[in-house]
Amino acid sequence: MTDSDDAPALSESELDALHSAELGVEWLRRAHGTLIEVHHATGHAMDHLHDAEATLREAGHAELADQLRDELLPRGAIEDRWTYDLLETFESGILADATDYERRVREELADGQRHLTERRQEREWKRRGGEPPHDDDSE
Repeated sequence: MTDSDDAPALSESELDALHSAELGVEWLRRAHGTLIEVHHATGHAMDHLHDAEATLREAGHAELADQLRDELLPRGAIEDRWTYDLLETFESGILADATDYERRVREELADGQRHLTERRQEREWKRRGGEPPHDDDSE
């Protein structure tokens, strides 16, 4: 099947596989954004706890301040790992691997072109709406 003069001829199965690989990476990018949110929110929470330590100490509650200093502030968010470490592991692990894989699938199946399914849908909807197709489908 050829959707336009410059689109590679792909079977429905190939097109579906390419689209699924692209969507998988897009969802991992969303997860990455969520991890960034967790990283920032945790950092802000820890800053408030750090402020509480100083305020408790000033108010004469050294035991409570010491507990914050010794137990909560130095410990990581998950199994003694800080959120920056989790974020970096995600970025260099599954996100990098999946992005590389999706790029390979795109190169091998579609000459590196992205969003072929969406481009096809755009052309079809524009055709149905009576709009002439664009010469450049790179948007």
